[in-house]
Amino acid sequence: MSEQAPVHMVLVGATGLVGREIMARSGTHPDIRLTAIARREVPLPEGARMEMIIADPESWGQVIAQLAPDVLASALGTTFRKAGRDEAAFQAVDLELVLRCAEGASEARVRQFIGISSVGADRFSKNLYLRTKGEMEQAVKKLSFARVDMLRPGLLKGRREEDPRGKERLAAMLSPVTDLFMNGSLRQYRSIPAGAVADAMLAMTQMRADGRFVHDNDAIRAAPLRRSVRKPALAGE
Repeated sequence: MSEQAPVHMVLVGATGLVGREIMARSGTHPDIRLTAIARREVPLPEGARMEMIIADPESWGQVIAQLAPDVLASALGTTFRKAGRDEAAFQAVDLELVLRCAEGASEARVRQFIGISSVGADRFSKNLYLRTKGEMEQAVKKLSFARVDMLRPGLLKGRREEDPRGKERLAAMLSPVTDLFMNGSLRQYRSIPAGAVADAMLAMTQMRADGRFVHDNDAIRAAPLRRSVRKPALAGE
């Protein structure tokens, strides 16, 4: 019996914290063919096995539609400070660009969307960041993907090369202590390594059940353990 072709995953947000971790792991996942789309050329991590396409973000939806992958993975995200403390500029990335990419994929009948949201995402929140993430989740879930996976990690830990975030850096330093006090419903707010989120996104490309799924910290960490080897999903997955 011939082997099945690798899952073709297109990644947007490749130059961010989680995106770089996904690229770094691409060489160890022969069951995934990775194509990243970026606005500028960046060095690929050592051991990466992938293709990178350089394109204007305005055309990313069209590029994704032309590639027609099996999975679109979005690690897109910025900060209010990096957006010049401008609400429209912030939403242009975290909401509008994500949706433009998702709509291009949906029109091309891409089966699955995997995206990074945030713990506490809520489209009715008064907090701009959480409201934007909630609006993004709601809009993507309405598209024609057979499966949508939204990851809601707590504080992401990892080395940010071009976007140092003072408050997040301090919180990450304190996280070994503060995490100890976050139990029960607060577990979802614990810190989590960016590499663990990348591992979960790669694992989710192999999950066959259709539907809309939201994953908190515990589910993100468990995803690689649930990973199937591209076989039909069991009932009740």
